[in-house]
Amino acid sequence: MAENRTHRRLAAILAADVVGYSRMMGADESGTLTALKRHRETVFGPAVARHGGRVVKLIGDGTLVEFGSVVDAVECALAIQRAIRDEAPPSGIALRIGVNLGDVIIDGDDIYGDGVNVAARLEPLAEPGGICVASIVSESVGNRVDVAFKDGGEVAVKNIDRPIRVWKWHPDDNPGSASPAPAAAMRAPNEQPSIAVLPFDNMSGDPEQEYFTDGITEDIITDLSKVGGLMVIARNSSFAYKRKSVDVRTVGRELGVRSVLEGSIRRAGNRIRITAQLIDAATGAHVWAERYDRDLTDIFAVQDEVTRHIVDALKVKLTPGEAARIADIPTHSPAAHDLFLRARELLLAPKKDREMFEQVVDLLTRCIELDPNYAEAYSGLGMAYNFEFQNRWSGIPDALDLAAHFTALGTEKGPTVPYAHFVATVLAIWKKDLDGARQESKTALALNPNYAEAIGTHGLIEIYSGNPLSGIPFLERAIRLDPAFTHQCMHFLGTAYLVAGKHEAAAASFRERIRLSPETDLSRGLLISALGHLGEIDEARRVWTELKRVSPGYSFASHVARLPFRNPADGENIAEGFARAGLRD
Repeated sequence: MAENRTHRRLAAILAADVVGYSRMMGADESGTLTALKRHRETVFGPAVARHGGRVVKLIGDGTLVEFGSVVDAVECALAIQRAIRDEAPPSGIALRIGVNLGDVIIDGDDIYGDGVNVAARLEPLAEPGGICVASIVSESVGNRVDVAFKDGGEVAVKNIDRPIRVWKWHPDDNPGSASPAPAAAMRAPNEQPSIAVLPFDNMSGDPEQEYFTDGITEDIITDLSKVGGLMVIARNSSFAYKRKSVDVRTVGRELGVRSVLEGSIRRAGNRIRITAQLIDAATGAHVWAERYDRDLTDIFAVQDEVTRHIVDALKVKLTPGEAARIADIPTHSPAAHDLFLRARELLLAPKKDREMFEQVVDLLTRCIELDPNYAEAYSGLGMAYNFEFQNRWSGIPDALDLAAHFTALGTEKGPTVPYAHFVATVLAIWKKDLDGARQESKTALALNPNYAEAIGTHGLIEIYSGNPLSGIPFLERAIRLDPAFTHQCMHFLGTAYLVAGKHEAAAASFRERIRLSPETDLSRGLLISALGHLGEIDEARRVWTELKRVSPGYSFASHVARLPFRNPADGENIAEGFARAGLRD
């Protein structure tokens, strides 16, 4: 069993407590315990499971639950309170619930920190049968839940050194909302089969073959991601466990999945051996295992078989379109595929520089010489020239035109290839064609519903198009599928809240991004704008001093000018926040 790891993250915390528990225990201890147990089994537990929560601890009559999404936390609280109110016959159990969004410390299965402490202080402020949330929660959920919270003003609470603005809800305040609104009622319960594919072990005895092993793992993840009835964790997050000895139950708990796939690959000449095991993440038990000994030319057939076996084992039904896309063979040239895997590893690596760019161009040019119809190779060149345009490593004057040329060839030769349409999305954003970007993004997601990077990018398109709150669910979904990319999504969430005028939520998101990426200059720049709007001038000036230390050449005006807002007023509003802080760029 792997050792517990302590880390921090932003989380939504729900704290619940039974009203009058001590009095009830004094009157009928046995009956109260029976009622509480039944309540947890039939109301509280199922509601938490449906909304993707994790019960952290039970303390007598109290319960602490962690959620990755603040909307899920609030909807869970609403579902619980409504279910209790509508019980027939009444169970006698009544709850107060508090919900907060804040920084928490994860220590094994337990959580601590300011985010937890505030949630615990909010709970007693709720009315029996009601909910009390922090101001940041009210701002974050906006109109994405079917109730309106009432402003409860600022309150001072024990052991918290600042007043907290609270918002409250009780069923009696909303007599017309006994049932969830249609959008909420149609939310699919969070019982979808889910899987993380750990990086396969390279058993070839040659470290140079690592790119090949990682590439086959990536291909399996991509094939599984095309299945709409399955939730698949992105490579970025599953590869965080590479070369680590970790129990699959820990992986399941940390990534929030029910199943884990692990395996190994041995390549010798033109022969390949792949072993794969599907494991139940809750119990550690093997669900399915297989070994494949094939010629290298059969590699795509093996990937197809592995994907289909997993889908069958998880009892997920493929649509005809999904089956066809999984069976699609990108190239009949093993040599071309090998070159593409080498290039893709470079494109996915964190380090981006001129050497990377030149290597990718060389590899993919040779790849296309071997197979002129290899769609992903053209798209890879399109992405490489996108990077060159952004970073100006080689000073190629027509880099964006070259990116557009190869990107168009990618979508032409691979109209059903998700990666081709994602690259087209990125290109359209850089060309400030937000309508084109939205269309390409929708196509990519129709072909690959689990494409975390495309999902997050779609959220960004909504923000820049003037629909910031519409972008938030996409960013939250991207974080769920790729927790390791949370740092980037927190910046975009902050941008969404800032554009929407929800400055407290924006500041919280930018602070979280800074904690996760201490050297970021962009998040500090936009945090200053949020602080200026909030009137926190001293804090804004402190962040500005910090920013200039991190990036002496940073220019706020230049930063905002690069953001591709459709409505110039959105950029002007951000600039106004900076001006309110009284700082000189």
